[in-house]
Order: sequence, then structure tokens, then C-alpha cells
Amino acid sequence: MARVLVVEDDQFVRSALIRHLTEAAHTVRSVGTALEALREVAHIGFDVVILDLGLPDLDGGEALKMLRGITDVPVIIATARDDEADIVRLLNDGADDYLTKPFSVEHLSARMAAVLRRSRAAGAEPPSRVIRVGGLSIDPLRRQAELDGAVLDLTRREFDLLAFLAGRPGVVVPRRELLAEVWQQSYGDDQTIDVHLSWLRRKLGETAARPRYLHTLRGVGVKLEPPR
Repeated sequence: MARVLVVEDDQFVRSALIRHLTEAAHTVRSVGTALEALREVAHIGFDVVILDLGLPDLDGGEALKMLRGITDVPVIIATARDDEADIVRLLNDGADDYLTKPFSVEHLSARMAAVLRRSRAAGAEPPSRVIRVGGLSIDPLRRQAELDGAVLDLTRREFDLLAFLAGRPGVVVPRRELLAEVWQQSYGDDQTIDVHLSWLRRKLGETAARPRYLHTLRGVGVKLEPPR
């Protein structure tokens, strides 16, 4: 089972989460402020953090950025905010998933299981073969990607997505397969894939309108191939 940090200032919600997670055999610690969360993460190795945004000392979005400065532990945002721009911004800042309150304990459990599967799969022994597609060079063992000799600054999920597509050059990969293999989810929102593809395109020096490596076939999937 997992070591979970719950960051939630609402005592009722906090108690309910602790009870549910403990009953599911997880080891749970909880705090009510962002600064306490940072101290906990700095000293204890957690498997996942459940982070509320409406904290009394610091906005959860800022706390997420600070967490990403010291750890790559998976973070699930749990909040009442449902603005699309907020969701995109938080994913961009390093959140692994996003749940809008109120949510069921079953929904939380499913999202936690998916995030933990992705995290553990990322920690497994990667293939040693360097993948080359055009000017792209992807080293799964070092988790480093280069474009025309320049190292790309990629997040964990951006690297996973790029490496998966590059391992199948010229093959159109359905979005459902990307969710299953990269995100370890059997279902999900296409927006997550679109956001990460947008970030990757920007770092590869291309756009959806003028693609070089990443090509989206509407209603079908995505493929990566060398520029022609």
C-alpha cells in the first residue's frame, strides 16, 4: 500500500480522507498548511500527495510549484475549483491529476491507483536502447532527450509521452492507448493529452498548425515521425 500525505485545512474533509485511506490500508499523514506539507515532504518519502488549493497560509498552486522544486512525488489536486484555465495551469505546474470536490471515495481510489501505477512504472528498469528519430535522440535509461544535439527540458510526463511515441515512429497511436500506456488509465479526459502535446510541440519548435515531428490525426490518434 501507499504512503499518503493529505494536505487539507477543512477538518471534516481531512478526517474523512484519513479514515477512508487508512481503511484501504494506506499509511496516512495529514497537515493543514502548505508550509507543513513542504516540511513533511522534505523529511519523509511519500508515494502520493493529495493537495487542496484553498490553504490558509499559501495558495495550493504556489505550494505545488514549491513541492516540485524539492520532489517529483505524484500530486493529486483535490479542490472545489473547476475552472478549465486553473486545471491547465496546475497540470503545467506539475500536478499529476485533478479532482473536483465533491468526489466519491471510489473515484479518489481509482485516481490514486492510476497515479501510483504510473509512478511505479516510471521507476522500473527502462530499456537501454537509445531511440533516434530524425534529429531527436531519446535515452530512456538516462531519461534525457535531445533535439539536434540540444538537451530538451522535459517534465516526467512529457518525456514519457515523447519516448512512447518515438518508440513507434510513423505509427498512429490511438488516444486510448496513450492513456493506457503513458498515463496508466483506462479512461480519462483528452484535454490531458492535448495539453502535454502542446507543451511538447513548443519544446520541439513546432505548432499543431505547422508540425514537424508530432502529427495529430483528428478522431484517430497521434504519430511521431521525422520531418520530411
